[in-house]
Amino acid sequence: MATGTTAVDAPPLLSAWGSSASAPALKESLRGFRDRLTVRPASDAGWQLAAAGVLSELRGQADAEKASPWPQPLVSHYARYFRDGNRTAYEGLVASRQQRLTRAVALAAVGGSAEPGWLDEVIDGAYLLCEQSSWSWAAHDDVFTRSGDVVPDRSRPYLDLGAGEVVAQLAWLDHVLGSQLDARAPGLRRRIRLEAQERVISPFLDRLDWHWLGLDGDVHNWNPWIHSNIIAAALLLVDDPGVQAEVVARCIEGLDRFLASIPADGAIDEGFAYWWNGAGRALEGLALLEEASGGELNPDLPVIRALVAFPHRMHLGDRWFLNVADGPARAHQGLPWGMLHRWAVRLGDVEAARHAAAFAAVEPEPNAAAGLGRVLTHLTQLSSRSDRSQPSKRPDLSPSWGTYLPSVQIMVARQTPGSSDGLTLATKGGHNGEHHNHRDVGSVVVAVDGVPLLVDAGQPTYTAQTFGPDRYRIRAMQSAWHSVPAPFGLEQGTGSSFGATVLQEPTGEEPTLALGLGAAYGLDHAEQWIRTSLMNREAGSVVIDDRWNLGAHPPEGTHDVDITYLVAGTVSVGSDATATITPEGIPAAKTTKGLHLRWKPATAVVLVDEWLLDDPLLSDIWGKKLTRLRFRMPAENRASGAFTLTVEATS
Repeated sequence: MATGTTAVDAPPLLSAWGSSASAPALKESLRGFRDRLTVRPASDAGWQLAAAGVLSELRGQADAEKASPWPQPLVSHYARYFRDGNRTAYEGLVASRQQRLTRAVALAAVGGSAEPGWLDEVIDGAYLLCEQSSWSWAAHDDVFTRSGDVVPDRSRPYLDLGAGEVVAQLAWLDHVLGSQLDARAPGLRRRIRLEAQERVISPFLDRLDWHWLGLDGDVHNWNPWIHSNIIAAALLLVDDPGVQAEVVARCIEGLDRFLASIPADGAIDEGFAYWWNGAGRALEGLALLEEASGGELNPDLPVIRALVAFPHRMHLGDRWFLNVADGPARAHQGLPWGMLHRWAVRLGDVEAARHAAAFAAVEPEPNAAAGLGRVLTHLTQLSSRSDRSQPSKRPDLSPSWGTYLPSVQIMVARQTPGSSDGLTLATKGGHNGEHHNHRDVGSVVVAVDGVPLLVDAGQPTYTAQTFGPDRYRIRAMQSAWHSVPAPFGLEQGTGSSFGATVLQEPTGEEPTLALGLGAAYGLDHAEQWIRTSLMNREAGSVVIDDRWNLGAHPPEGTHDVDITYLVAGTVSVGSDATATITPEGIPAAKTTKGLHLRWKPATAVVLVDEWLLDDPLLSDIWGKKLTRLRFRMPAENRASGAFTLTVEATS
């Protein structure tokens, strides 16, 4: 869902590594790589040390499901995507199967010969994956568009995120439990290698038309996610050193295209949530390459430093982060904060390290949903004192005023530098051709004590509509349900030409971002609508000032000029041009403070629309509803006028 990104002058990996990244050099540097990997075979005594006291929840789930039938995705589940657009019926069963296998592998590794039953559970799960007709997710498979079929085509496997996840899972379990598998189920490892070759390795080497390769200049999170999984598969399941080196060399080229697309400020236009399965996957793949090559492939590069800094720059408070595009406002459980912490420590980024360490400390247990590679790495690192820290009681923020990322035109400004206390203002320019785009040019988010109350709804459950021609019929994607203007009732347009022009960049002394928004609505000039968002620390307020000069309304528009704000919690609109928002109703709000709104001109009419949430991805974040406040301008202010919203924290 995006246009291409702008590449830097030279691919960073190949510029730094030169011939060391070529297949012939890799064939030599990868020789004996297994002895250098952090994740060791289960026979290593370190597994028993790593397991102490950290697997209670994982073990509880595994014990409960062990006696039950394995999840069984059926062709009727696969076909639902093509029939009615539902993708969760199939993907949910596949995910449940893989998570059950991940739990079994972890318990087999740490239990050793004392718990042989877990090895049989692993064997059954691994064989089910080998028998599974498709490793790709139905939503990605091209079988229907090519032939009209709604069943997978075994002769033409589709290499997508799902296939990458399966092959990496099989690779890691083979690495950790290989000798036990040979003794308990001779032939299984040969079958695993055969399926990996036919479904992943051969399609990767034989075809260059995979969209996620980024050869067309459109580079997104699929690229590092799949390439990093293929690196694990090549190292751990490809026995021919020449083929192994060829696959790894091509993966390096692919990762280089992703890194070359990253702007100098390290911004990810897909946002914080997708960082973990984009940039985070790249970091994991690069760490594995460095280990396997004995340090020959050293990824300590400026672009890596910029990527490591991104997550904490988007932090609002507690588990709340600025969400743009298809991302939730609250961080998922089980994110690999330890991985980010290790990178930050290595690179000397004190702020990023402190922030990641605080999250890692309150999420000590591995989560099977994160994937087997991440779980095994987490368990391994628990036995290393270098991964431990003495974090604060809550996640730290940058000790600065906030941040500004010019490549995506995002400002995060804090009332209290270095803290989530008080108000935090986030505002976004950008354009409507970004990856996983929502029509959100000019949108604002305001949090109090880290809890957002002027909000971006975020990501609803994915269906066929999500990435189809009717994407912008989904309410969460529309500018009409973001905190942006609606000049003459216009919806923002789609594509990179519908974007903002920066008129004033923020600084620490003056945290103000002024944007020309006219182009986002297809108006003639950017400055036909100017939005200025600022943090006034001395007054303890956020001010959002809109000024416009529109002329006559277009034929496709209306006579109304509205300015919309999307609100979470409980809203009370007064009769004196004021309103109060409290966090009541937001499930994870850890504050009793709210927001007080006041506006000019007071003659603006306030229209209140409730959005009752029946999608669990939204209701789990926001509760039962979101509320839209539409400030409708009086007749004399329609063609030309100004509207100012002042936001203060309540006590």
